[in-house]
Amino acid sequence: MSDQMNLFEEQETGGGAPLASRLRPETLDEYVGQKHLVGPGKILRQLIERDQISSMIFWGPPGVGKTTLARIIAHQTKARFIEFSAVNSSIKEIKDVMTEAEKYRRMGIRTLLFADEIHRFNKAQQDAFLPYVEKGSIILVGATTENPSFEINSALLSRCKVFILQALSEEDLTELLQTALTSPKGFGDLTIEIRQEQLQSIARFANGDARTALNTLEMAVLNGKLDENARIVVSDEMLAQCMNRRSLLYDKTGEEHYNLISALHKSMRNSDPDAAVYWMCRMLDGGEDPLYIARRLIRFASEDVGMADPNALLLAVSVYQACHFLGMPECDVHLTHCVVYLAMAPKSNALYKACEACKKDIREMSAEPVPLQIRNAPTNLMKELHYGEGYVYAHDTEEKISQMQCLPDRLVGRRYYEPTREGREKAVKERLDAILAWKQGETNSSKDLH
Repeated sequence: MSDQMNLFEEQETGGGAPLASRLRPETLDEYVGQKHLVGPGKILRQLIERDQISSMIFWGPPGVGKTTLARIIAHQTKARFIEFSAVNSSIKEIKDVMTEAEKYRRMGIRTLLFADEIHRFNKAQQDAFLPYVEKGSIILVGATTENPSFEINSALLSRCKVFILQALSEEDLTELLQTALTSPKGFGDLTIEIRQEQLQSIARFANGDARTALNTLEMAVLNGKLDENARIVVSDEMLAQCMNRRSLLYDKTGEEHYNLISALHKSMRNSDPDAAVYWMCRMLDGGEDPLYIARRLIRFASEDVGMADPNALLLAVSVYQACHFLGMPECDVHLTHCVVYLAMAPKSNALYKACEACKKDIREMSAEPVPLQIRNAPTNLMKELHYGEGYVYAHDTEEKISQMQCLPDRLVGRRYYEPTREGREKAVKERLDAILAWKQGETNSSKDLH
């Protein structure tokens, strides 16, 4: 375990280390961002400065300082520090370290255990931490990019304070880049010609990720041209090459996947085509399967548009077929077509509400028998039992409907489908109202039924 316990290895701080490693802050004063947690007077800063750290989880996107914050705690705490990897740590290794931590606890020495990417620890590994966290043998500090509510055992999570780390702002990242240019641990011994606008471009490109920002700056400096005055000049062309492709945060199996599909749905539901197209393109850019998006659009067409525009479902199914035939990147315009159409279509959730109300009745009530008049009667025995007796063939009536009861006795009068007055569903509502009035004998006229 000695390699795990040595947090600040020489190789991470040496001159040959990447810029992001060389500039890793060692104090809260050097730390950039997360002012809501570690700014003057904020709770986490007070806990660190008073050495009153308890078990906690740092939750946030990559590159926002979760590991760095844990290392700062390690510098300032009086506890032993051990770092664990979900990949390399077996249950036996965890229990061995926990046993050793318990011995130190009895001697009055605390152990701070840092679990990076704690969401990658399986249930058995997480369970191994639990009794020692409960007893106070260890102070657990976990870092995760995934929602702890879904990825961490509830028993373990309930014993940890969750701190949410936010993506760094462009201002934070620009400040960090300027520090890198002047710091002796960065490029302070070099003369570098790079404009403020270029630094801002890097900060914008990094999308809240300090590691990406520093790596991009390092690449730009290392590939810069050396002029006659021994200055390294960073050109716009070369910087553009360094920022050729930005990888936006998107995990097709993680929380961000569900966040983005939720954003797409709700933007369409709110009739915002611009936002809907943006979130759809974000998903495609992250490598999402276009057929998954198309399937969600099919669902939306019935759940949120429904009878207000019956053509919505036809278009959604057609777009699914188009995506299947063409694939990426050509099918992106078909998805855009459907997303914009659905966003601009009149909205009705009457079909969804009808389905949910009906399912609720089915769950909460006994299975009601089918009324005899609408039962099939293919045999003489069934006919003798009155199956099909009283059935009215609607096509044989002048009105093309009858007053025959189709719902079970206990559900007579129950309404599931309540059409709105949105779009084409207005005409559907008017027809349904006329049908119900006729069936209840409120009118004898059949002209309103057609």
